[in-house]
Order: sequence, then structure tokens, then C-alpha cells
Amino acid sequence: MGREDRMPSLSSPLIQGAEEEKSTKARRKVVIEEVKKQLWLAGPLIGVSLLQFCLQLISVMFVGHLGELALSSASLGTSFTAVTGICLMTGLASALDTLCGQSYGAKQYHMLGIHMQCAMLILMLVCVPLSFIWANTGTLLIAVGQDDEIASGAEVYARYMIPSIFAVGLLQPLIRFLQTQNIVFPMMISSGFVTLLHIPVCWVLVFKSGLGIRGAALANAISYWFNVFFLALYVKFSPSCAKTWKGFSTEALHNIPSFLKLAIPSAVMVCLEMWSFEMMVLLSGLLPDPKLETSVLSISLNTSSTMWMIPFGLGAAVSTRVSNELGAGHAHATRLAVVVGLVMALTGGIVLSLTLILMRNIGGYAYTNETEVINYITIMMPLLAISIFLDGFQAVLSGVARGCGWQKIGAFVNLGSYYLIGIPSAILLAFFFHIGGKGLWVGIISALVVQLICLSIITIRTDWDQEAKKATQRVYDSILPVDAVS
Repeated sequence: MGREDRMPSLSSPLIQGAEEEKSTKARRKVVIEEVKKQLWLAGPLIGVSLLQFCLQLISVMFVGHLGELALSSASLGTSFTAVTGICLMTGLASALDTLCGQSYGAKQYHMLGIHMQCAMLILMLVCVPLSFIWANTGTLLIAVGQDDEIASGAEVYARYMIPSIFAVGLLQPLIRFLQTQNIVFPMMISSGFVTLLHIPVCWVLVFKSGLGIRGAALANAISYWFNVFFLALYVKFSPSCAKTWKGFSTEALHNIPSFLKLAIPSAVMVCLEMWSFEMMVLLSGLLPDPKLETSVLSISLNTSSTMWMIPFGLGAAVSTRVSNELGAGHAHATRLAVVVGLVMALTGGIVLSLTLILMRNIGGYAYTNETEVINYITIMMPLLAISIFLDGFQAVLSGVARGCGWQKIGAFVNLGSYYLIGIPSAILLAFFFHIGGKGLWVGIISALVVQLICLSIITIRTDWDQEAKKATQRVYDSILPVDAVS
């Protein structure tokens, strides 16, 4: 009897140890699976972002062979159309990160098609006033002090870009529709094919047709519409979208209020951030050596924008994972997705920052042969590395915000970070402390720090069980009763 009594006490540590090891392995397996899911999403999404970014870059490169005036006009026109139109379309469509992502997680598959149709309708309507703005680009640019000749050329470019904005208004909802279903490789293939096609189209329209700068703008429009066409065909005929696309429905009209409730703050959230970076370039033109400062700030912005596509893709992946898991009611899985995303942002941020620092002495040669500009860029590279490192975390936390439906909070955070802290700090450092372009970029870094702190506090204090309940409520509130549909 005594021997039998002793058996459990001798074996229980072994049993407990085995159970703990089994539990540890199970947790490790869950984490590894989450990492795989995010990498599977982030890789193609980074590719899609870079390839779409390349379209206008390729067009400007072709125009560069037409002369300095054509290049300046196309560059200004590209910047103007991006700031006033494309980033607005991107922001409005980001509401689908919440609506489609949570509906997919809740297995209300038909609602993805409804939400996409609603987004397309709203974005097409917004494109109409944007077309009038683009048609009067020259007048607006001259009013803010731009050179008359360059502004006139930019207006020509923007007018021929008008068909592009309608294509983007359809393309962005299609991308969000597929992304939130974890269908990302078809988007990457389509974007890759369109980018390859864009090169000969640009060559023909810019050089062979005699259209010049107008041909470059038309090439953008053609490429955007090709992308819309390919993705629309995929949605229509692919078995992967059979559950989520049921054809056009008047039910989309009833979801306009719920879409606008997220889309407007989402657009504000995106535009406030992007506009602040463009404002740095405009402010650089007011510094004592405007030619040097503007060149360096433009190069810094281009470098930062290219590098930013990597954290942007990761942020989009985290947004999808968070919205899917919240829609499914999985609070613990949502928390894990956030943690994994932040760890990946840390890893990616270190790699990108070290790359910029190691390339600081040679990076400027990719843009110019001017010794003065190259030396200035060498000084700017460490500041760029800091901003890219912070941007990785910011992109992931912004993705979390979109996945949860916190766009209104994000809009207020961006307003405070960039327009109450960042830009005033940049002006103070650049013009009052005479630090120049470096001061402008330090102002951006200060905005990123404030933005990161605010979003981190919000995320840390989040009750994920409560967020899962809110997501479920949002999904079922958007479903129209059968009687109302009939």
C-alpha cells in the first residue's frame, strides 16, 4: 500500500514536465503558423506595392529623356496627382480592410462583394470632382507660387492622367477585396505583367507617337486599366471568389452609410500622413539654398517611399490577419497576430536601417553626380534610417487600426502627430535654428515618434475580447434583412 501511495508522487513531475513540453511545442507551432501566414501575405503585397509604385516612376524616367522642362513638369504633375487623388483613393478604399476582412473572418462571404461594390460606387463619384481639380492643375500650382512654364506642363500631364483616377477608383477596392481573402499571388502576377507591359507602352507613346509628356500620362492610364481588367476577370471567373462574388446587387446601396463612416476617417488618416511628407519638399524650397535643399529632400523622399513599401506590405498583412481573426471572434489569435507583426517589423526595420547606413556613402550616386548633393545625402542617410525603422512599427500599428476599425482614432493621432508636433518642429528646426533640410526631416521623425507612442498605448490597452464582440456586431449590422432586400 505504501508503495502504491508513493507512485503518483514519483511520476507526477514527469507527467507535468511532459505536459509542459507538449504545451510549449503547441504554442511554438501556433506562433510559427502565424509567422508563415503573415509572410505569405506580406511578400506578395510588398511586390504589388513596389510594382504599382514603379508605374509612374517608369513614366517619369521616359519623360526625362525629353528634356529638363518635360522632366520637371512630369515630376510635379506626378506629385500633384498622387497627393490630390491617388492617396485619397487609397485612403477611402482602406475602409474595406475592416469591412471585408471582418466579414470574411465571420464567414459572411457574400458581404465582401457587397462592400466592394459600395466602395467602387463611392470612389467613382469622388473621381468626378477630382477630374475637375486635375484639369485645372496649372492654375492651382501657379496660385501656390510654382513656375508658370513648369505648372503649365504639369497641367497637361495631369489632364491626360484623368482616366487613371477612375481606374484607381476600381483597382483599390479590387485589391482590398482579394487581400482580405488572403488571395495575394494573382494580384502580384497581374501587377508584374502590367509593369512589364508598361515599358513598351511608354516607349511607343512617349517617343514613337509624338505625344511626349502626354504619352507618359496616357501610358499610366492604360496600365492601370489593364490591371483592373485582369483582376476583374479573376474575380468573375476564379473558383476562389465563388463564395464572395455573387454579382451586382442593390444591397450595396444600403451599406453606403456604414462604408462612409469608416472611409472618411480612413482617407483623413492616410492623407494627413502622406501630405506631411510632401510638405517637407515644399518647405525645402524656402530654405537659403533651395536648389540643393529641394534636390536632397526629393531624393530622401523617393528613397523613403521606396523603402516604405516593405513595412506597408507588412502592415497590410497584419491588417488582414487582425480583421479576419476579429471577425471570427478569435481574440487570442488577434493578439498573437499583433505581436508577431511587431516582431517582424523590428526585424525588417533593423535590416532596412542598417542597409541605408552602410550605403550612405554611395547611395547618392544612384540619383546624381553632383558632389555637393552626394555629400548632403550621406549626412541625411542616418536620419532616413531612423525614420524607416520607426515607420516599420507605425505601418504595423496602423494596419492593426484598420483591421480593428479604429480609423477615426488613427485620423486624430495623425493630425496631432504630424500637424501639431511634426511640422511645427520641422519649421522651428529648419528656419529658426537654421538646421536646414536635416531639421525638416528631424521634424518628421518627431511626428513618427509621437504617432508610434500613441498607437502603441492604444494597442496595449485594447481589450481584444471586446474588440471581437464589436467586430461581430459590425458584421451583422451590415447584413440587410431578407425582407428588405426583396
